[in-house]
Amino acid sequence: MAVIVTAGLTKAYPRVTALDHLDVTVGEGVTGLVGANGAGKSTLIKILLGLVPATSGTARVLGHDVAAEGARIRALVGYMPEHDCLPADVSASDLVVHLGQMSGLPYAAARERTSDVLRHVGLAEERYRPIGGYSTGMKQRVKLAQALVHDPRLVLLDEPTNGLDPSARDDMLGLVKRIGEEFGIAVLVTSHLLGELERVSDHVVILDTGRLLRSSATTDFLHATGSLLVEVQGRPDADRLLGQALVDAGLTARPAGGALIEVEVRDETTPDVVRDLTVDLGLGLVRMQERHHRIEDVFREGAAGSVHPV
Repeated sequence: MAVIVTAGLTKAYPRVTALDHLDVTVGEGVTGLVGANGAGKSTLIKILLGLVPATSGTARVLGHDVAAEGARIRALVGYMPEHDCLPADVSASDLVVHLGQMSGLPYAAARERTSDVLRHVGLAEERYRPIGGYSTGMKQRVKLAQALVHDPRLVLLDEPTNGLDPSARDDMLGLVKRIGEEFGIAVLVTSHLLGELERVSDHVVILDTGRLLRSSATTDFLHATGSLLVEVQGRPDADRLLGQALVDAGLTARPAGGALIEVEVRDETTPDVVRDLTVDLGLGLVRMQERHHRIEDVFREGAAGSVHPV
């Protein structure tokens, strides 16, 4: 079932067009909305919530028209904003209870739901402390909790990993995945970090300067390319030496960033040739794996001509 549908959605400002005739459909599960900063991700979310009017086109969220039923949409949807907007002198418990009541929950139900969601996001122990003493990761969890407290049918998460260290980023991505898989809530999550969305999304929508670049199942991005990624060590110029040896052996090899070499698979003997040449050169084979397309490849291939991986 489609939870979000846009048709010809356009948002134009005096000097820039944030969204340009956007046609996109978002279904159940976790959908990643990816694009460089300024691609139109946050503008789209604000329009979907009925907070910003579109210049033209239409959008429906859970079957409701964003232009006429913004209040109804906001009652059914949870929203986690990108920027830090939490009051420093209020506890997480009091804030989430208050926002639960604003979403229509009676006080007793809001208290019960708050206890549940703060436990789910990992803040059970710290829920009574003032938010001003929280780390960035804890503040992000508070924002996630308030988006979930009223048991929404859809949550819009705007850059939920923004400002987090790698460990906290992994934890947040794990929570996002749980929301879609275990809680059964549809999720639209934005990020400008392309690799993040491969890990948690069932579907990926890519925007480029307000236009739809691609909308596909995540698995469609991750198919095999017919080449190997090879990493060797043992000398400072190990990758160059092996690359030249592979070319001399009649294979196509090229640098793939860092110390990696990309080798086109000629036939089933190609891995054996790579291994044998590595041994002959006295090098150590760190890894040899099949290369897959990633979301980044959509940008590198120049489908839109102006977007690059972040």
